[in-house]
Amino acid sequence: MSEWLTLLPATVAIAFVLWRKEVVGALILAVFTSEYLLGIQSANYSPFSGFIQSIERVISVLTDAGNARILMFSMLIGAVLAFMRFSGGVNATVQKMVNSGLASTARRTGLMTFFTGVVVFIESNLSVLTAGIVSRGLFDKFNMSRERLAYIIDSTSAPICILILLNGWGAFVLGIIAPYETEQSAVSILLATVPLNIYAISTLLVVFYTVWTGKVYGPMATTETTANNSAEETKSSEIEVQGGRAKDMLVPLAVIVFGMIGFMFWTGNGDIMAGSGSASVLYATIAALLVSFLMLLSQPRFSHRQLVNEGFKGVAELLPLVAILLMSIALGASVKELGTGVFISGLVADYLPLFLVPAVIFIAGAFASFTTGTSWGTFALLVPIAMPIAINLDLPPSLVLAAVLGGGVFGDHCSPVSDTTAVSSLAAGCDILDHVKTQLPYALFCGAITIVAYIVMGLVAVS
Repeated sequence: MSEWLTLLPATVAIAFVLWRKEVVGALILAVFTSEYLLGIQSANYSPFSGFIQSIERVISVLTDAGNARILMFSMLIGAVLAFMRFSGGVNATVQKMVNSGLASTARRTGLMTFFTGVVVFIESNLSVLTAGIVSRGLFDKFNMSRERLAYIIDSTSAPICILILLNGWGAFVLGIIAPYETEQSAVSILLATVPLNIYAISTLLVVFYTVWTGKVYGPMATTETTANNSAEETKSSEIEVQGGRAKDMLVPLAVIVFGMIGFMFWTGNGDIMAGSGSASVLYATIAALLVSFLMLLSQPRFSHRQLVNEGFKGVAELLPLVAILLMSIALGASVKELGTGVFISGLVADYLPLFLVPAVIFIAGAFASFTTGTSWGTFALLVPIAMPIAINLDLPPSLVLAAVLGGGVFGDHCSPVSDTTAVSSLAAGCDILDHVKTQLPYALFCGAITIVAYIVMGLVAVS
């Protein structure tokens, strides 16, 4: 079989995503294609081998304890988030910030919006909705456009989620990179991406600059002159949860953060870097879920049946992401056996200077995310290709992984088909295309900075 055919699974996945804008189907087809190619090479080949082996490949993912923990966490964190929303804990936490006088001026309003997105780092859409809905009226009061609000909440949510990592984003990426054998643990590699994720860092710095100085540029500047013209028309109804307590969000969140750290020490026998990330995040999430459940059950306004129903609703909301994670891990294992990563590594080594690899991977991630509208889908598609390149060409895995993560977020910020773009527009109360048009110059500026930075880092890495 020609080595070029090892590129077929990724090609099929990308083509399907461009056609249907749907990641799960693309990953399923890619796994089937890879397993079919593997079946052709075996002595017991049959027309049904690809179908059967695809099923067995997915089953093999579930039989791995680390993978099973990550998949369980990815579902259970949905229940924790549902309890935080249902209890009114998120609203109460933000309201406490407002009542403290944090939003008495335009600058303070912007800072409150920015730091609300930082505080609610557990999930990007939750961050966007929380900061956006609370801040809309305040932005109208100080004659700041809804497009500016959409930019702040959109460009804060994903970058902060991919930098703090104590959330579903971190668990998702951890699950994808866990199967690869490197000198460092998967947790160490993931943590090392934080200072190397230039796009996320530069984006947050530009957002903070915009909030602090009040200066806006490009199409954003034209929206400020008509900031209040359609304020009443863009208001949407909100569901206020009465009797919410800030601690209903803050206590479970603290349990996750400190539990994660504690379990990392425990599973690593006192060495946090040697701890099991998949085990720690699962144990911490289960602890937070139990704490949150008991806190809400102790309040007369909640019943056992209500909480169970809300918990399952939260789990159901994340099932599509769990499916992406499952199929991504299966694809990674399949194309590893097929030899895709080794072949691409050889092509890169022969035709692309090594110092350009991080920058090129960043651009590839941005293109994939822009066309698909999903940064998580981009991670799922590109990590199985990027990690073998890093391993086989002796490049820093954390640098290459950071390029994938940053590229995924960059493309997501530029894409009109992104779910985060749509949610940001909804939360801010502005037109989605206006949001894309006004945010694009800021994203391109940070993207250009990142490409230059990765070229320099690439030169340092190979020197």
